Amino acid sequence: QVAVVVGAASGIGRAIAQAFANEGAHVALLDRAGAVTDVASEMALGATGRIVPLVADVVDYKAMQQAAATLEGELGAVAHVIFTVGIGSGKTGFPFWNLQPQDWPRVLEVNLQGAVNTAHAFIPPMLERRRGDLLFLSSVAGQIGSQTDPPYSASKAALINFAQCAAKDLAPYNIRVNTLNPGMVETPLNHSIWAAYCRTLPPDQQPTFEEWGAEKIKRVVPLNRWQQPEDIAAMAVFLASARANNITGQTVNVDGGFVMHW
Repeated sequence: QVAVVVGAASGIGRAIAQAFANEGAHVALLDRAGAVTDVASEMALGATGRIVPLVADVVDYKAMQQAAATLEGELGAVAHVIFTVGIGSGKTGFPFWNLQPQDWPRVLEVNLQGAVNTAHAFIPPMLERRRGDLLFLSSVAGQIGSQTDPPYSASKAALINFAQCAAKDLAPYNIRVNTLNPGMVETPLNHSIWAAYCRTLPPDQQPTFEEWGAEKIKRVVPLNRWQQPEDIAAMAVFLASARANNITGQTVNVDGGFVMHW
């Protein structure tokens, strides 16, 4: 089977690509960062399926259409598309007017419009084949109205809603769409959140990343530990598998208990 991981050069996206490669899938690693080529070369050393890098930016719809056509031609029918791209504003909320309106558009363009562009680019052949699945990486911040970075939180909430709309539209075509929400994962994005927080404090009051993470995890994660990229990757592979045949339109959290519904 062919899986396309969008945002595969680092972090959770890279871990998801590796997990699909471990299952023997042909995996396309798509990212705007040229480093994705080196990542793919490294991943290919232990893979039984083909590992193909492709450089494209999710905010460029024509580039995403070309990427979809290229991968269909090179690897065959794309069965699984996993969108893992996400950026923050680089600033801290508390309250939201600490940010300016101009801090919002780029975050929405990448996190939401990028996902929409990806779906539009890869869906047409799936409609014809009447099979496939999409998975969007959102965040617990999109469920709880997190004040940490309002543009990021709002974009991730919108992504959850778009996934539900898409799931309803695509169900008659036997195409499933789900959202996967990480909790506290030690990724470059969390480092940027910590850095933005530190900029609001005097130098002598700034915690190290380890101190900041430990305090936050103790406060909000019942299992009291970081989630690992591999934890999210394992769920991504499950949701793409036949064992998840009746799961669509769902928001699945891998968050150590951060968000609980009752």
